[in-house]
Amino acid sequence: MIGRASSPENGPLVGIQIDSHSLFDEGINKVLDVLQEQGQVNTLFLAVFTFDTATGGRSSPYPGHGNRDAGKVFHGGNFATPHEQYYRNTVLRDVKAPEYPDRDILAEVIPETRKRGMKVYAWDYNVFRRDTPNIEQLEEEDVDGNKANTLCAFNPNYRNFITGLVEDQFRSYDLDGAMWGDEHQGPFDNAIDATIQRMTVTCFCKYHCDEARKRGIDPDRAKEGYRKLIALVAQDKQGVKPTDGYFVSFWRLCVEYPELLAWEKLWNDGKYSTFKAIYDTAKKVRNSAQIGFHIWHTASFSPFFRAEQKFAEFATYADFLKPVLYNECAGNRDANFLNNMHSAIFGDPSVDELYQMQNEMLGYAEKPLQDVMKEGFSSDYVFRETKRTLDDVQGKCKVYPGIGVDIPNKFGSTPERVYDATLAAFRAGAQGVIFSREYAEMHNENLAGGGRAIQKIRSK
Repeated sequence: MIGRASSPENGPLVGIQIDSHSLFDEGINKVLDVLQEQGQVNTLFLAVFTFDTATGGRSSPYPGHGNRDAGKVFHGGNFATPHEQYYRNTVLRDVKAPEYPDRDILAEVIPETRKRGMKVYAWDYNVFRRDTPNIEQLEEEDVDGNKANTLCAFNPNYRNFITGLVEDQFRSYDLDGAMWGDEHQGPFDNAIDATIQRMTVTCFCKYHCDEARKRGIDPDRAKEGYRKLIALVAQDKQGVKPTDGYFVSFWRLCVEYPELLAWEKLWNDGKYSTFKAIYDTAKKVRNSAQIGFHIWHTASFSPFFRAEQKFAEFATYADFLKPVLYNECAGNRDANFLNNMHSAIFGDPSVDELYQMQNEMLGYAEKPLQDVMKEGFSSDYVFRETKRTLDDVQGKCKVYPGIGVDIPNKFGSTPERVYDATLAAFRAGAQGVIFSREYAEMHNENLAGGGRAIQKIRSK
């Protein structure tokens, strides 16, 4: 049997993202035994606030460690206990997860981890249900004023809820830290479909428009430009090639409407001001708290999105960053992104030519596209992206790459691939790793592959 993990003080942080269902349904101490013995885990990234099935844990059966009712509807919310006094300045209050109405994941898990020398970080994820009471008062709006299923970072109800949640967690519980996940991007990236999933072009609500006017940006011009960009991409996707080609026509719009990029920056400034507010709130309550951010996988594929992930700036209000480096599912995700781009603004070259250009732009050396779609990206990708992140932050914060284990894809994980990816992250200089996406998806033997890598690192 693999030995128990050491505490974070005695070696690198070895984290895992895990949900309440796994701990409550299987038994807290039974699961902690598995995590320590198989994965050498010393830090839980516990899904405390999430409405997302992937992070919440109802997305798939437990392979290799028990059974769950995979067909049961997942609701989500706050799996700890919301304390009313921290939510007085927001209309968003009724967020207790109904799955376990009388249980509190933090109150029950933290005492057991303390006995084992393990740490607990809250893993909060920026996804909300549209049937949450009063949520419509926080929702973003598209260019035509329609409500979206994302929330506006400039809306005071949203900001007050997020900071209230953070203050509640650190005043009410003996947490070691928190990680915030926000897998959204701005209107420009959404309009050109620069993502691995389709999103609405937002936000043009009154709060965004008011902030735009303060910056000298004309909201009406921005809306006009975005309507034309959306129409151009829709035309491209129908296979109607513009007279001057796809990219030239796209760039002509950007030159004609500089408001397109100005609005993109406006949106991102709102998002990242939320990051800073989370950091500042936590530090006011507990200065020793370690606060970090989950960096969406799209940064590995889209040069547009990557350009907006300013790690050096994040490091001024983060103790750590978790770049998502799930190499096994990266091939399929990249192919999806490339197909989106090829049917939108990059329809001039072939998909294979576009892939080669992407490799050169992002500094990769991966196999041909058809191969990575079958095999995923190599462990060298994990090494390169870890090193790039470390080079950017220049020691101002720590880097804990996310190592994918059994994330749904066409071929699945193996212990050897998890082992190789974990070693690659440390070889690049990472101060820790976070096994991802979610414990409920993982086979024990594949998690143990990561555990063997951790033992090798500790033995040096």
